[in-house]
Amino acid sequence: MSSSPRYIKVNALETRMHKFVAWLARRGVSMLGSAELSVRGRKSGTMQRVPVNPFTHDGGQYLVSARGHSQWVRNMRAAGGGELRVGRTVRGFTAVEIPDDEKPAVLRGYLERWGWEVGRFFQGVTAKSSDAEILAAAPDHPVFRITVTK
Repeated sequence: MSSSPRYIKVNALETRMHKFVAWLARRGVSMLGSAELSVRGRKSGTMQRVPVNPFTHDGGQYLVSARGHSQWVRNMRAAGGGELRVGRTVRGFTAVEIPDDEKPAVLRGYLERWGWEVGRFFQGVTAKSSDAEILAAAPDHPVFRITVTK
């Protein structure tokens, strides 16, 4: 486990792409299942928005932070929930961060679904990696189990 929380910053091109994907989601166009996450800022108190890839595994819904301990992760820990939007459909939810030992099955499924997009953030770990390799990567990738409330 690293001494400080790992986070891979977004570059200028990725920032533009994120804004575009979020813009599409607000207008009802989901890019392969993407949605716009809104979560209350822990310092500002204002809603912060970022595109995410919600993931369903064994009947549960999850949000995975491929880049690590990002601002949305820190805000989610403080807020305990948020909203997912695709067009006019807004789903409020509560969120519980799951412990590292529960992450391997979720991360494996997430990498099977989204590895083509987020694989570079997992330092060589793929959906075909061993359970031990995925477990070793788990502390760098926060995972939240979400429960829709409205």
